[in-house]
Parts: sequence; structure tokens; C-alpha cells
Amino acid sequence: MSGYLFLFIGLVVGLVGGYLLGQSLLKKSRVNQEEEAQKKADEILRNAKNNAESIKKDKMFEAKEHFLKLKSEFDEDSNNRRNIIAQNEQKVKQLQQQATQQVEQNKRLESELNAKNNKFNEQLEIITRKKDEVDKMHAQQVSQLEKIANLTADQAKQQLIDALKQEAETNASSYIKNAMEEAKLSATKEAKKIVIETIQRTAAEQAIENCVSVFNIESDEIKGKIIGREGRNIRALEAATGVEIIVDDTPEAIVISSFDPVRREVARLSMHRLVQDGRIHPARIEEIVNKTRKDIDHEVIEIGERTVIDLGIHGLHPELIKMVGRMRFRSSYGQNLLQHSREVAKLCATMAAEMGLNVKLAKRAGLLHDIGKVNQEESDLPHALLGMEMAKKYKENPEVCNAIGAHHDEIEMTSMISPIIQVCDAISGSRPGARREMMESYARRLRDLEDLALNFKGVEKCYAIQAGRELRVIVDAENCSDDEANMLSFNISQKIEKEMQYPGQIKVCVIREMRSVAYAK
Repeated sequence: MSGYLFLFIGLVVGLVGGYLLGQSLLKKSRVNQEEEAQKKADEILRNAKNNAESIKKDKMFEAKEHFLKLKSEFDEDSNNRRNIIAQNEQKVKQLQQQATQQVEQNKRLESELNAKNNKFNEQLEIITRKKDEVDKMHAQQVSQLEKIANLTADQAKQQLIDALKQEAETNASSYIKNAMEEAKLSATKEAKKIVIETIQRTAAEQAIENCVSVFNIESDEIKGKIIGREGRNIRALEAATGVEIIVDDTPEAIVISSFDPVRREVARLSMHRLVQDGRIHPARIEEIVNKTRKDIDHEVIEIGERTVIDLGIHGLHPELIKMVGRMRFRSSYGQNLLQHSREVAKLCATMAAEMGLNVKLAKRAGLLHDIGKVNQEESDLPHALLGMEMAKKYKENPEVCNAIGAHHDEIEMTSMISPIIQVCDAISGSRPGARREMMESYARRLRDLEDLALNFKGVEKCYAIQAGRELRVIVDAENCSDDEANMLSFNISQKIEKEMQYPGQIKVCVIREMRSVAYAK
């Protein structure tokens, strides 16, 4: 028991001794750490002081340098300012001197001006006195002239004004005449240029349409089949088609006569089908004619569509397209109406392009200008007005409607396209080979042309040559001078324009020949 006690006591003493030893060691280590920390802190403080001293020296050196730099700049700026002030003071002194000199000069000028003003007043008084004297002398002379001329001054002035006015009017009329002649010459030249270029750029066929069509057959035996028993076949064919069929001694040919080309074409195609079929009797004739008429209607529509496509015209009403195709089977004075309308459309497009107008509207109006001639309904209106009403009915442009209605002067023209349509219609109809005239009307026109010129004083003979395109007038040299001959050609041309209708233009050539004959014996 005592052994355990000693052991326990020894253990406790050992633990206490160990604890105390540990505390002493710990205390020593703390003291050492504090000493080391103090040394480090002292070293850091010394380093910081050394760095601060070096930084302080550097900053003081930089501050000194900056101060010296600012001082030098300030000194330089101060010197510049002092120089500027000195220059300004010098300029002010110069300006003061100049102002002083100017004041002295103004004083001298003022004194000189006063002297001149006094002298001018004296001269003005002298001039006024002389003017009064001149006025008195002028009044005396005017009174003497009035006594001599028996005219007052106002009357003489009025006569002078009248003379000057008359002379001015003469000069003005001469100037206006020359200006008008020059303007007319240039305008005519330009218009001719446009028309000629338009005609040259448009080629067209000549008239080949007739009032009869010839149906060729292989043998004369077919004539008997077409005539039929007691003529019933030919009568049925004429009744169904509305044409006159002439069967005569002409070999291998039957003549179909009608003023309506559509009817002639229906009759020709119907006869061709009947001959090929071989069955020719009244019932078959009516069937074939009705079928042919429907085919012709389809062909009319195809022709109209092909025409508007070729001309580049879009948006045309179907009824108008059908009427355009129907123009293929119409003619005017032997000129095919569709060919004429196509030609007019091309001429109008070319002329509108030259003049800077709407080419599409001009071409459209040119194609439709004779649309009234193919109307199937009876009407008392002229074809121009009828065509205008039809164009309005199918919602055409107002300019196109006016051009259609005004191309024969039935209504007033309201757009620039209208006269173009009229001119191109005349160009297409009056060119050589376009239309045929009856021999009687042609000869009558030539006689009227010659008779018109023979009615003028001094005309001996008159000849219409070149198919009426030139009129040669022979005058008596003793009764007509050269100036009168020039005036005569002008008067005859004016009278032809007013009283006659003719295609194209007529050249009037007045010939004055002086012959002196003597015989040597």
C-alpha cells in the first residue's frame, strides 16, 4: 500500500515537475519569439525609414526640377507678353499719328470744299441766268416757227409722233413677217424630217384587194354540180352566203362577187369543202356554210389576237380584238383595212417616239382608229364617231377615244396624239399604191385642178402632170411680171388647199417665158 502511495506521489511529483518544466520552456520560447519579432520589427522600421528618406529625396528633386521648369516657362511667357505689349503700344502710337494726319487732311479738304462750293454757287447762278435767256430765245423761235409753218408746237409734235409710229409699225411688221417666215421654215423643216423618218422606217404592202374572188376548179363538170338541178344548188348557196356566184364560160373558174370580203371568203371556203365532199345539195350547203361561218369567226379572233401580239398592245377588250380580226376581211378604196390599221399603228408609234409622246397610246389609237368600219350594227354615225363610241363602251383611254373620233375632224382634238393619228392615216392612205380610185373620179380631179388654175388672170395654159402631183401653169409674159408670177403660184396653191381634196401634196410651177423674134432678110 505504501509502495503504491510512493509511486503515486512520485508520479504526481513527476507530472508537476514536467508541467513546470514545460511552462518554463514555453516561457523561454515566447521570450525568444518576442525578441525575434522585435528584431524583425526594428529591421522593418529601419528599412522603412531608409526607403522614406530615399523617396523624400527623389520627390524633393523632382519638385525642384518641376519648379525650375515652371519658372522658365513663366519667364518665357512673361517676356512674350512684354514684347506684345510693346508692339501694341507702338501700333497705338502709329494709329494716333495717322489719325492726327487724317484730321488735318480733312480740315484742309473741308476748307477746299467750301471754296469750291462758293465757286459752284456762283457758276450755278450764271447758268440759271443763261438758261432763262435761252428759254426766252427758244420761246421766241418757237413762236416764229409757228407763224412760218402755220402749226402749233403740239401739232408738229403729233405729226412727228405719227411719222415715227408709222415707221415703227412698218419696221415691226417687216420684222414679224421675217420672224414668222423663219419660224415657219424651221417648223416645216422639222415636221418634214419627222414625217420622212417615220415613212422611211415603216414598210407596207400595196393594195391587192378586189371585189371578186375566183374559185378554181379542176374541170368544168363541177360547174354543173354547183348549179344543180334547175339551179337549186347555186340559189341555196347564194341565199346562205349572201354573195353572187357567176358561172360563165371562163375555163376552170367560178367568180364570187360581193362587196363584203367576209361573205366572199365564207362562200369560197364552203364551195371548196362541198367540192371535196362531193355531196352538193341544199341541206348540205346550209350545213357547210354554217360550219364555215363558225370557222371564220374563230379565224377572226385568232387574227385579232395575233395582230395585237405582233404590235405589243396589251389589255384590249375581247370584243375589240374580234373587231380587229374582222378588219382583215374589210377594205377601203381597195386597201385592206387591217393592213392599213397596222401601218397607221407603226407610223404613229414611230412619230410619237420622235416627239417624246406616249408610244403605247399612240400605237393603240392607230390600230383602233377605223374600228367603226367593222361594226355589224346599222348606224347613221360616221365611222370615226362610231369607233369612238365603241372605244368608250369598252373602257379605252380618253386620249385614244378622242384620237379615234377626231381623225376626220368630226370632233375637236384634245390631245397631241389626235393630230398624229390624223397625219399617219393620211400618210398611209395617200402613199402611191395604197388605194385605188375610180377612173372617172381621177380624171375629174385632174380637170378640176386645171380649171381652177385657168380662172386666174394672165394664165394661158395649164397642165396637170405626174398623176396630179404637179401643176404646170404657163402665163403670158406681157401681162404678168416675175413678181406677179411668184404671187400667182402662192395664190393657186392656197386656193387648191381650200377648195380641193387630194392625196399627198401638189407642186404648183408657174412658167413665164419671154420670147423675142426677129427675121434677118
